[in-house]
Formats: sequence, structure tokens, C-alpha cells
Amino acid sequence: GGRDAAGAAATAASLGGDARAVGCDVADAAAVERAVAGAIDAFGGLDVLCNAAGVGRFEHFADVTVEGWREVLSVNLDGTFHVTRAALPALLAARGAVVSVASLAGLRGQAYTTSYCVSKAGIVSLTKCLAVEYAKQGLRVNCVCPGGVRTPFLANFAPPPGADPELLARLNLVPRLPEPEEVAATIAWLASSEAEALNGVALPMDYG
Repeated sequence: GGRDAAGAAATAASLGGDARAVGCDVADAAAVERAVAGAIDAFGGLDVLCNAAGVGRFEHFADVTVEGWREVLSVNLDGTFHVTRAALPALLAARGAVVSVASLAGLRGQAYTTSYCVSKAGIVSLTKCLAVEYAKQGLRVNCVCPGGVRTPFLANFAPPPGADPELLARLNLVPRLPEPEEVAATIAWLASSEAEALNGVALPMDYG
């Protein structure tokens, strides 16, 4: 999955049915419009949107460049905005659901990962704003907030040189990292009719 086209295709094939993998740069609003329109044309509508694209890294705030800041915000936060905005008419027509992947990083301050935290906090805020604005129209908008997921993405979060181990220790309060399947199951449940009472929720996945 992710930026691996072959992996995305393999995942779609493993799902069977009419699952499809389509490449799209979520930071590119025009590309998002085309991809969403293609999905609606192919399937006749849209019931659920999951925003899961993300990038990030550990670095000292003093070393964050304008380009690096924009990369993280453009994928994580702008991407969530672009896709949700493009999908909104179809989702409203279906009285559907949006589930975005935020993070515990969006609920608390963390050292060495400012741009990532800010982008995820933006997703949490976007979730709550849209949940209020569209609740009367039957759209539910929620997000999950894992502390990390056991995927290759974690390799990007190597401590920067000179990192204070006491500050890094704050990140290890979560007993363990969830597996991708656990996060996927939670997303599927939030999008289902079983979770109709949940709207505007930023659900921590931190094992308490």
C-alpha cells in the first residue's frame, strides 16, 4: 500500500470482488477530484471514506525546513481536506461516514515531531468541525488515534541526533503498538451502522 503501486494492487487483488487500486497524490487537489470522480463512476456512489495517507519523521524543531513542514502538512492535513471535500456530495447523498487516521500525536504534545503532531491535531479538529456541521444531514465523521501502528512507516521515526531520552520515554507509555488489522477493524466498525451513536469522536487506541 502507501506509495507502493505494486503493493496496493496486490492488496486489492487479495480483497477480491470489485476492489481496485488507483494511484493518487492526495496533496494534489485536481488529482484527488479525478480519483474520487472515478470511484463514484465505477461504483455508483460512495458510502464510506477512510483518510489514511500520511508522512512524518522525527527531527529537532530547529531543523524543520519550510519544505519539510509543507510536505507533512500537505499530505496529512491538506490531503484529508482535499479528499473529504471532493467526496462530500456523494457521502451526503448516501448519508455515509468518514473515518480518518489521526494519532495520539494529534492529542498531545511530543518532542521532535512538531509538524506531524500539528498535522494530526488538524485532522482531529477537522473531524469535530465536520461532525457538527453535517450531523443533521446524516453524515458521521470520526477519527482513530493510534500511538503508532506496526508497519514499515515506523522506520521514519528514528530519534534525531542528540535527542533527550527522557523526552523520548514519554512516547513509550503505550503498552504496545496495535497491528494494522486492529486499526482496520476499528475503522470498519466506526464506519458501520453499529457505531451510529458515534460522531465527532477522536478515538484513542492506546490500550489505556
